Amino acid sequence: MVETPIYIDVIMPLPVRGFFTYEIPSHLASAIEIGKRALVQFGSKKIYTAVIIKTHSSKPENYETKAIIDVLDETPSLNKFQLRLWEWCADYYLSPIGDFYKAAVPSGLRLESETQILPLENVDLTNISEVEQAILVELRKNEHLTISEVSKIASNKNPLKIISHLIEKKLIVVQEEIRKKYKPKTQKYIQLAKRINSEDKIIKSSEILNRSPKQKQIFEKFIELIQIDKALEGNYISKQKLLDESELSYAILKGILEKNILSEFELEIGRIQNTPNTILAKKALNINQTKALSEIKSQFEKTETVLLHGVTSSGKTEIYIHLIEDAIKKGQQVLYLLPEIALTSQIIHRLKAVFGEKVGVYHSKFSDAERVEIWNSISSNDSSSYQIILGVRSSIFLPFSNLGLIIVDEEHENTYKQFDPSPRYNARDLSVVLASLHKAKVLLGTATPSIESYYNAKTGRYGLVELMQRHQDIKMPEIIVADVKKAYKKKQMQSHFTPELMQQIQEALNNKEQIILFQNRRGFSPYLECGNCGWVPTCKWCDVSLTYHKAINKLVCHYCGYSINSVSSCGKCNHDHMGTKGFGTEKVEDEISIIFPEAKVARLDLDSTRGKHGHEIIINDFQNQHIDILIGTQMVSKGLDFDHVNVVGILNADNMLKFPDFRAYERSYQLMAQVSGRAGRKNKQGKVIIQTYDTENVIINQVIHNNYAQMFEYQLVERKNFFYPPYSRLIKLTVKHRDKNKLNKGAFTLTQALQKVGGCKILGPTTPSIIRIQNQYVKNILIKLHKGPEITSIKRTIQSTINIFGEQPEFKSIQVVIDVDPQ
Repeated sequence: MVETPIYIDVIMPLPVRGFFTYEIPSHLASAIEIGKRALVQFGSKKIYTAVIIKTHSSKPENYETKAIIDVLDETPSLNKFQLRLWEWCADYYLSPIGDFYKAAVPSGLRLESETQILPLENVDLTNISEVEQAILVELRKNEHLTISEVSKIASNKNPLKIISHLIEKKLIVVQEEIRKKYKPKTQKYIQLAKRINSEDKIIKSSEILNRSPKQKQIFEKFIELIQIDKALEGNYISKQKLLDESELSYAILKGILEKNILSEFELEIGRIQNTPNTILAKKALNINQTKALSEIKSQFEKTETVLLHGVTSSGKTEIYIHLIEDAIKKGQQVLYLLPEIALTSQIIHRLKAVFGEKVGVYHSKFSDAERVEIWNSISSNDSSSYQIILGVRSSIFLPFSNLGLIIVDEEHENTYKQFDPSPRYNARDLSVVLASLHKAKVLLGTATPSIESYYNAKTGRYGLVELMQRHQDIKMPEIIVADVKKAYKKKQMQSHFTPELMQQIQEALNNKEQIILFQNRRGFSPYLECGNCGWVPTCKWCDVSLTYHKAINKLVCHYCGYSINSVSSCGKCNHDHMGTKGFGTEKVEDEISIIFPEAKVARLDLDSTRGKHGHEIIINDFQNQHIDILIGTQMVSKGLDFDHVNVVGILNADNMLKFPDFRAYERSYQLMAQVSGRAGRKNKQGKVIIQTYDTENVIINQVIHNNYAQMFEYQLVERKNFFYPPYSRLIKLTVKHRDKNKLNKGAFTLTQALQKVGGCKILGPTTPSIIRIQNQYVKNILIKLHKGPEITSIKRTIQSTINIFGEQPEFKSIQVVIDVDPQ
């Protein structure tokens, strides 16, 4: 006889390890199903939306169980693939499974007792219950309520269920929706007024407008664009298109609207802008692309994951499109991962042109309401659902139920790794895990593969396909190395620019061509310095200099956000000669605008793209040649495709090459090769100017000759000698505390405990270059693990050692941050 389960284990949206057990009340027994959301009380007062992960009949021995309050779903919100992925992540990344729940699920699907709700104005109050009315009355008095406060008003009835009903009736919203001011995107359209319902009335209307020639011109253009029979059927045209085509102003159109001949209305046009009106056939592939596509399909028969190593401008995106088409013909879902939100605006138009409304976009700039909308669409997986999702790393957690293909574009980018806050996962690596759960395929694409991925391909773990010819026979750019040291000695430098770069910029502007300048540091100047005593303004909470931002005239800490107004005199000697040192993108923009006053200059970095559509506006302006010179951080290196860029300037190669990290040379090669790839077009070879003090550097030579293979072999030798990935696995522990002495003692004690764990090497504790961040002193411990089947048990022992350390009264206040596979 099979026992009826009377307990459930749930995942809480909290940074706690493991599951929590609750009783199943008899009246809810039939509603229990793995993946559904359950309303539970946690502690004495808090209420959370938990996820059911397991049903069983084993009563916990060490605590009394509480009964769940309610089950919120009719069908599971989370599917088996998601729950398996969360469990794998928690185990591999040594992170609480609750952190993955919070990272994966939009907050609109996990209301909590501290979530604030707010009333909406001008609402329909008919058909509401007494409890709902009491809540709305209280909201009018207090402006907002927490869910726990709603629970009291409702006499402890299920508050989340009541709130869900109020949200459905559009009487309230949760705070996040208000804070982000989310509104559906709408567009204004023009159609015939309802009274104009026959061809005769159209002719009479035209005659009425004889006295107003410009109004008649707009009306006739409307009929021409729509056609009479379609206009009578209610067809419409966007207001902007009608004005553009007729080349007349809205004031003239308004006259026709007032005469009730045409009418204006708004339509929601969804989250994606500028959807092409016509679905276009996919582009034909050239011989090299066709061969690569055939090889990828052949490799997919033998392995789940294939690395496509294709030089910049080789046409990798068109190959992706052919593979996507194959997947959706089979009725499968496709996930297309990108490293940056900035890239979505270009790629989305290319995908929408071929696949239309089957494409959806998902990233952090969307409001919670928008993320819930996309989540529900994918979860339903019906004829109206998105089949293709274009997104950044968080989209790996979406509720796919029939995933057939994952494309990871620019797979080498470190932005696939989540740094802060927890959970610290790598979406590129998780794509391989997720694909194995779905029995799907993964294509990793890049011009500059990560050492680890290329090693996996070379050793047979992944398939490998190489595409070494640029599309349409575009030549690889000519790379010029500009010697900064020599230029300074000869006094030829113009601000931060060598004569070679100045000459190429001027020639490009004369030829109506575009320029990209790459400087991997934002702000105006890295720091200010007193010319008399050398004093430098530093952060109050971090041991780091403040970066000067000229546009806002502030000194800002890029680690904690602390800022002060810019200083004009020294804080130590009161001397009034404070000078800027070094240069960031803002200073480059300022100085280029002075040197080339006729050029249109713009900047693409974190500061200039904070709005939801900030990336898209700048990229579209550059693509449409409204900008001559684009200055940017590494955002400009990530797969963007511009037809008219002929010159790329790398302003400070040494900053990357001298960075104290074992990946510095690999990253420098990738950044320089990627940004160089933006130069050149058909029948015109692009030019790249690399400014450096170290003209003989081996990496610069490898970039000049596009010699990835040599860079890979050189780096492999070094990493084998020093036992770094791909020959080992790394775990970085960051130990933090406000008391420096307590931190030093704690870090030393933890290191001693870890050294007793077998199968790994311990480096540290070491002091990082910035010893205090957000008012906490920092020590680092690096753990190198041997690869092999025993690695999982070693990692669990490491986790247990850290837990035991944290339970000691002396060290309870010390924070230990675990980062598996740090980037």
